[in-house]
Amino acid sequence: MAEIKDPENTIIMTLKDGVVVIELLADVAPKHTERMKTLARAGKYDNVAFHRVIEGFMAQTGDVEHANMESPNYNPRRSGTGGSDLPDLPAEFSKLPHDRGTLGAARSMNPNSANSQFFINFKDNHFLNGQYTVYGRVISGMEAVDKIARGEPPANPDRMISVKVAADVA
Repeated sequence: MAEIKDPENTIIMTLKDGVVVIELLADVAPKHTERMKTLARAGKYDNVAFHRVIEGFMAQTGDVEHANMESPNYNPRRSGTGGSDLPDLPAEFSKLPHDRGTLGAARSMNPNSANSQFFINFKDNHFLNGQYTVYGRVISGMEAVDKIARGEPPANPDRMISVKVAADVA
């Protein structure tokens, strides 16, 4: 596991193939960083499916409304259409490129509609620069991300087993 410099702004995501450590970029996208920590601390990301995984592009997850089998609103047909019970976030665009391993905020056509969903880039996707908020980067465990089942949606989607803020992990 990578050295964690700022536990309060680091996410520990457990997948079936390993642990992924994500450095959140609070100085670049403070609202998106805070939202991810709030949802992680509430356990909202635990057991949420990767509902859209495109080879050579990205893996999308974070629909805490429809993609969590334990949610009363669980509906695999609607996975990817939901968010959280918190308000949408304004875009926090920056000069950071969508490089391999970066986290981007998923949204609708409205740039200010990001909520709980995010994606992890499998490769450099610079055509997304300036259109989607970058608010984190994988600092270790990218090999586990690379093994996430592909599909839109995958036949047997992989899930985030647990998502924790590093400062909260004993």
